[in-house]
Amino acid sequence: MNKIKNAFTTMPIHHKTMLLIGFLMLISLAFYLSVMQYVLNIYDRQIYEKSSQVLNMSSVGIENKLRELSNLSFKVMSDEPLQQYLLQLEKAESGYERNGLRKKITNRLVAYAGSEKYVYSMIFIDNDNNVMAAGNREGISAAKQKELISLGEQYAGSNVWQASGDQQARLLSVRQVKSFTGGAFTLEKLGTLIIRVRLDRIVQDQMQEPAEDSQLLIVDGTEVIYPTESTVSKAEIASELKRTQPYGIATLEQGKYFVARAHSSYTSWNYLYTTPFDQMFKQIQFVKQLVIVIFIMIFLAALVFGAKFSRSITHPIAQLIKKMRNIEKGDLDKLEAAALGNIPVSPQNEVGLLHRTFKMMLQRIRELIDENYAKQLVIRETELKALQAQINPHFLYNTLESINWLAKVQKQHQISEMVEALGFLLRSSVNMSEKWITLERELEIVRSYVTIQRTRFEERLDFDMQIAPEVGTARIPKLTLQPLVENAIHYALEPSIEPCQIQIRARAEGNHVCIEVEDNGPGMTSEFIERLREGQIQTRGQGIGLANIQERLRLTFGDKGIMSIHSTPGSGTVVSISIPWIREDDDDVQSNARR
Repeated sequence: MNKIKNAFTTMPIHHKTMLLIGFLMLISLAFYLSVMQYVLNIYDRQIYEKSSQVLNMSSVGIENKLRELSNLSFKVMSDEPLQQYLLQLEKAESGYERNGLRKKITNRLVAYAGSEKYVYSMIFIDNDNNVMAAGNREGISAAKQKELISLGEQYAGSNVWQASGDQQARLLSVRQVKSFTGGAFTLEKLGTLIIRVRLDRIVQDQMQEPAEDSQLLIVDGTEVIYPTESTVSKAEIASELKRTQPYGIATLEQGKYFVARAHSSYTSWNYLYTTPFDQMFKQIQFVKQLVIVIFIMIFLAALVFGAKFSRSITHPIAQLIKKMRNIEKGDLDKLEAAALGNIPVSPQNEVGLLHRTFKMMLQRIRELIDENYAKQLVIRETELKALQAQINPHFLYNTLESINWLAKVQKQHQISEMVEALGFLLRSSVNMSEKWITLERELEIVRSYVTIQRTRFEERLDFDMQIAPEVGTARIPKLTLQPLVENAIHYALEPSIEPCQIQIRARAEGNHVCIEVEDNGPGMTSEFIERLREGQIQTRGQGIGLANIQERLRLTFGDKGIMSIHSTPGSGTVVSISIPWIREDDDDVQSNARR
């Protein structure tokens, strides 16, 4: 006992406090879990009894309706007028006679199908694969007809259900029709009868008081028969069918559900009745709240005892905090002198280590302040020299204006046009305070750049723009298109002696703006494109490569900013950009770009 006491006494403060609080918390947690498990077991049983009752009543009602439809199929097959028409159809020689008989057969099918609520359509396929339909005339594919005829032959006149229909009629009743003479069926095959069943209507009519947001699933193996579009995957169904108990809590993709299961001996189907677990859990909120109150009381008691226990040893830490607050006020010189004055008596525990580390920290702070002061002097001197080395951009612009004026005086219009374009391009490039501009202004930058390049390449550069008027005010990051045009000139125009056509197209696609830069140059291989995307090959001029543009789009628009390159050697290159359509009058551009 003394050894345990001594070990506890020498234990660090944090461990002592956590051990005490943890011990009390474990007791309260064990009590909480025990009560909750007991309540949940009772509640699960009650839920299953209710779900099982609803499920059994619903499944019985559904199967009774299916039996009625099976009897309907037999009634149609044994209909005496229909049998006569079918026998006459087998013996008919002229096409006119056969068409008349098929019309009579269709009328008999209409007489049966028209009064049935759950029949979507009734189809008869004779031995010549001619189709006669009543009800909805939506057809069945030839491959499906062949499959159903084979299925009917396999069951030799008995009704068979197939759950492979479409959304309107998921369930199909298939029966081979044989001749009926003298009160008995013969072996003569007359055709195949197919009834397309509205299973959804049957389920809706037969569901017995379904719970809120509950769902009935009818599965054949792992294939969902109802509903047509199910959110439960085949893997989740297979996992649920492996459960030994007929009910339980399953974690599906949509959340946690209470699932009850029933098996049909008539169709060999499985019925699954799913109910959101959290909604059912509302009925035991009172018990849960009561247990939580008890848990909080135990936790508060643990905090009170823990606070009393640790108060006697936390006082030295409070003194250290007081010294740290004095440092925040800038009183560093006095604290350095008095740092060793109040070191605790027990220097081996955490409090003693804190005080010694605090003293070392003060010394280090003083050293860093002195070092930082020296560095700031060096930085200030470097900045001063950098300012002296800078060129006044206004001087450069004024010089370009003077050259432009002289060119106009000398009637050198090409030089004047080139200088104006260069001045506009320099102003747009140097002014980096404006991160976003309209598409129209970005195209002005491109025009200035093309003006300069046309002086070099003359008629070899064929440049064209097709811009939808409505996207001219769309906002884009600055200097997005000019590097792409520069890329096209560098890789499509320069290597060739033939004229090169470069085209920019912009259009709206829903809430996005699609911009394409296309050239008819020699194209690029997939390996070269990959190197461009990875930034291994840089463009000229501004030094903004394709990898840089793609990264800017990703940082600005997230997954909505997409750049793609499509190129085939000998067939030119198309660079496509798709970005969200942000109007010019949008205030918070960055926020709108991320939406």
